[in-house]
Amino acid sequence: MPARLSRRDFLKSSLVAGIAVYVAAPGSDVLAALFERERLRPPPWDPARGRLRYRTDATAKVAGEKLFSYDIRSRDLPGWPAQQAHAMLLRATRADRVYQGFDLSALEAGLQPDRVVAAADLTRDGVALPPFYGEDMLLPPGKTPAYLGQAVALLIWHDFARFRAAKTRLKFRDDLIRWGAQTGPIEREPWASFRYVRVGGATAFDDDAYSSLKDTPLFPAGYRKQLPQWPAADAAGKLDAQGMAHAEAIEAELNAAGAGKQVFEREYFSQSIDTAAMEPDNGNGWFDAATGTVHAVSATQSPNEVAEDGARMLAASRFAAKALVLHPCYTVGYGSKDHNPFPFYALMAALYGDGRPVRLANDRYEQFQSSLKRHSFRMHYRLKLDRASGRFEVFQGRMQGDGGGRRNFSPSVCLVAATAAQSIYYFPRSDLASTVIASRALDAGSARGYGTLQSMGATEMLVDEIAAELGLDPIELRLRNVFDTGMKNTQGAIPGGVQRAGEVLRKARMHPLWTQRAARKREYEAAHPGHRYGVGFGCVQKDYGTGAEAAFAEVALGRDGRIVLRHIGIEMGTGMASSQAALCAPWLGRPADEVRTGETAWPELPMVATDDPWLMSQATQDAHAGDPRWTPNYASPSSASNSAYFFGHATREAARQVFVQGLWPAALALWRRGYGGGQLAPLSVRREDARWIEGRLTAAGLQPLALPELAAAAYELGLATGAVVHTFNRWQWAEAEFALSGDEARLPLDGLALRWGDGAGTGPGAPTANGYRMLQRRRVHYPPTQRNNAGVVYYSVVGTLAEVAVDTATGRVELLNHHSIMECGTPIVPELVSGQLQGGLAMGIGHALHEYLPLYEDGPGNGTWNFNRYALPRARDVAVWKQTGEMLPPLSDSDPPKGIAEVTMIAVVPAIANAFAHATGRRVRELPITPDKVLAALAQDDAAGAGATLAPESRA
Repeated sequence: MPARLSRRDFLKSSLVAGIAVYVAAPGSDVLAALFERERLRPPPWDPARGRLRYRTDATAKVAGEKLFSYDIRSRDLPGWPAQQAHAMLLRATRADRVYQGFDLSALEAGLQPDRVVAAADLTRDGVALPPFYGEDMLLPPGKTPAYLGQAVALLIWHDFARFRAAKTRLKFRDDLIRWGAQTGPIEREPWASFRYVRVGGATAFDDDAYSSLKDTPLFPAGYRKQLPQWPAADAAGKLDAQGMAHAEAIEAELNAAGAGKQVFEREYFSQSIDTAAMEPDNGNGWFDAATGTVHAVSATQSPNEVAEDGARMLAASRFAAKALVLHPCYTVGYGSKDHNPFPFYALMAALYGDGRPVRLANDRYEQFQSSLKRHSFRMHYRLKLDRASGRFEVFQGRMQGDGGGRRNFSPSVCLVAATAAQSIYYFPRSDLASTVIASRALDAGSARGYGTLQSMGATEMLVDEIAAELGLDPIELRLRNVFDTGMKNTQGAIPGGVQRAGEVLRKARMHPLWTQRAARKREYEAAHPGHRYGVGFGCVQKDYGTGAEAAFAEVALGRDGRIVLRHIGIEMGTGMASSQAALCAPWLGRPADEVRTGETAWPELPMVATDDPWLMSQATQDAHAGDPRWTPNYASPSSASNSAYFFGHATREAARQVFVQGLWPAALALWRRGYGGGQLAPLSVRREDARWIEGRLTAAGLQPLALPELAAAAYELGLATGAVVHTFNRWQWAEAEFALSGDEARLPLDGLALRWGDGAGTGPGAPTANGYRMLQRRRVHYPPTQRNNAGVVYYSVVGTLAEVAVDTATGRVELLNHHSIMECGTPIVPELVSGQLQGGLAMGIGHALHEYLPLYEDGPGNGTWNFNRYALPRARDVAVWKQTGEMLPPLSDSDPPKGIAEVTMIAVVPAIANAFAHATGRRVRELPITPDKVLAALAQDDAAGAGATLAPESRA
């Protein structure tokens, strides 16, 4: 029998394009089959120390019991048919000829697929990718593939044995696709171009003469041979024309440096890589035609996108789908499963299963052939400075990335690469332009680093080269130019909070790896003939967030004090579930007992979003703001290092409301009862005096109260026992005024619903669902849309020292040791921060020394790539037993945590490149630094390589 949804479950569903969307909640019969028993265990909390003993999924991880969507089959899911069908996508391995169809004659009759789906079927049935991903879900005959690896057909088998045998026969065959006339690759305009010009005032703290925040970013009027055509310069014209006039003045200044000045010009390259998620892309779907319900298990960081766009995709088809039941699961990917088209291919496969569940899952060859890649970037930088002081004066950057065959997030990566290029430095004048081209390469998406790894890594290599030319200690040169609190970034925005890169630099300068590098070099090279020793340094500050971060969170108390946390965030290996649970402890005395992640249905707080939060005008925002249910953005995917700060804000605020509106007045009532119902004499009690001591609430010397008795009192008195909040951040928090008393009237939320007692009675607010009442906001204060031009304002900092040895015979670069210094605010769970640092460093080491994908015909789009060809770093390559790291202490215990998932991998890349230069006196400006490049660099004499990729360190 099909799985039935309860009345409460239907109440939790939402309606999108006429399709009822239901996201299964962990703990239901369906999702109980998806997750290991350990998932629902209360977090192992140490009340005496106020910290987690280990992450909530630790037991399952070490015991091999943690399940991902890749592990799920139809027989595991209650109500699903037991017979599992399997599917594969047939892909084009060329992108220079007309596609004329496919030929499956290589399969004998017994292995032919039971169902073949081609572009004509999708056209007939009205099935298409969401607009974000462009056209041609399956390529129709008569067209040239837009990119290598483009899908041309879906093949479905009703049983595994025939599927496995047939798939093996079809692999690595060039005769499956029929080709027509040679056309050459499709030529298209770039996916995006952005340009940020800033001319500062007399000092770093004066008003800007021009900036993107104050005035406008620059956009091309069009393209010519993939080159952006910028507006004509006019100092007295429109804002963009004024910006171009300033850009021309910067160009002229760089062309005529002047006495005592020097201009450095370099070009760097950062390669395409595979994100190498250990869980390949996958999905499992079943279309129950009898009920019109599509059930789907999906590996995604963006469950809200899959739910909404998946519903629209189904509504536009002829299949008469009435409901979408989505099961988000644990996943991994660091961006590769964020806005990935694969879940929609899995939905498409489900529609053609003839009543059977269909599993569509990449093997590793297919993953290389189709997964989202990191953008390759070529960066051309010019930097002018004063030779005597070493002060930077002008920075110009021209960056070109390769976005591959589908647009995906290329515009955003393009923008972020430009805004991040300044790294940790202040530049009085800057002109930074970035373009991402469309090509026949595989799609590039939101891989970890997101354009900043590329542009900031190059900046750090450039600064090191400048220090060598000036004869300065590289960290000293950085300190002379470090970005400080109150200064403006290259978009003209003042970042939030204290800027602490200077502290990181000063700590690094005192580390033994740095202070003893000259002596260590002599000693190592004397003891290891044929080897060169070097120490390098890199320091970067990475933004976190997108400028339109939105989140829902619910914190609810049971009568027995059990805490349940529901959240939009996805657990993707970062420990998000553990850290969000821990954020409840400051307000509720212990972490959440149960954490439900990947939630997309929030009927308790029915907010709506209508426009693009990044592109909407101020007039549009103002027109909608009067609607108490409107918000600029509904929910964010788990990306952009947004969990700790942005998702954590929602969790904290929900827990805070339960405390302020529920537990605190309950405590006052219980304490009054202890004094015969009178005043709390002889003590004066204030809320700020409240303290949780080993799981009990006390204040001003009053009787400690356990959470269960507080919860029971809150239920008895009809106080708040649950809170659902919605948050929005456009580089500052939206705030709203609610019908609450005192200092609770204005909160850093734009939506709030509370449950009073058991929800059966009355209370403030309009009834919504599940006993909640939505408090209508009286007034809302959204950050102005102009703040979109700020680019970024939230930063975290990492500096890394790397110690390397270069084998001059083989060209191998060995990483001997590394030490990192991180500034991350107040860590929620320090052990998780350490894990993020170590994992990020390993990824950065791989980028610097090992990982590389050719972009085009000899790259992964040809279907022959696997880990036998793609080099990932092993434990021996990352100094796993020697590496060390430290965190700057927060300035106070009220410092918020910062997003650090991406920044951890970046600084080590230039640190290794700079260490290679210290070891050999040569620079390799194209990553990765492979043995062939090392040997080529060592073979050059001092006069060779002028302007080349491999150049002597002394070249100015």
